[in-house]
Amino acid sequence: MARTIAILDDEEDILKLVQTHLVKAGFRLDAFSRPEAFLKYLERQRPDLILLDLMLPGTDGLEICRYLKSRPEKSDIPIIMLTARSQEADRVAGLEMGADDYVTKPFSLRELEARIKAVLRRQEKPAAMDQGEKKLAGGKLIINPEKHEVRIKDQPVDLSLSEFRILELLTSRPGRVFTRDQILDHLWGQEKVVIPRTVDVHIRHLREKLGPLAAFIQSIRGVGYKYEENDR
Repeated sequence: MARTIAILDDEEDILKLVQTHLVKAGFRLDAFSRPEAFLKYLERQRPDLILLDLMLPGTDGLEICRYLKSRPEKSDIPIIMLTARSQEADRVAGLEMGADDYVTKPFSLRELEARIKAVLRRQEKPAAMDQGEKKLAGGKLIINPEKHEVRIKDQPVDLSLSEFRILELLTSRPGRVFTRDQILDHLWGQEKVVIPRTVDVHIRHLREKLGPLAAFIQSIRGVGYKYEENDR
């Protein structure tokens, strides 16, 4: 069955080009030029991936992204931001809102297709590590790769796909330091075209969601990150 991509962009020419190209590539496209219609669509439909323009009339793509990531039933839908802004700060802002990737306008349709396929592969690809439920921090932290679940003291923690995979990687080898490049390789493989600061953004969000266990995600200056339990 064809994967469904929903796109929200106020530029009709971009909508037509993207729709024509991705339909030929085997996807199903639901295209919207107005945020209101897009949000109503999401109330009854669940696409496999969302393409979200950053600059929209009367609203902000970042706010829509934040809203979707705050809804438990929608938060795991991957989002690729479409932005005419090329500044690093703007790209990081999208990632901070929970976006999984970004494409800067003007973009190549073939590159966009490749980015979509890469994000969808990341979502489907099983981690190359133990798939059984893992208990850490004296049983306070539970990671279930098969169900894509994380719980702290039996309370579910809502992580994005990237945050989950980073936590899964770090806890696979407690005490081992993973460089930013190694973390990016784990997330995107050979398709990575993102800035190393992307890792820092995801780590910050991950720590916020881990609450009292955030201290177990330790920074190694100039190198990367590791998971190591202390006496807390």
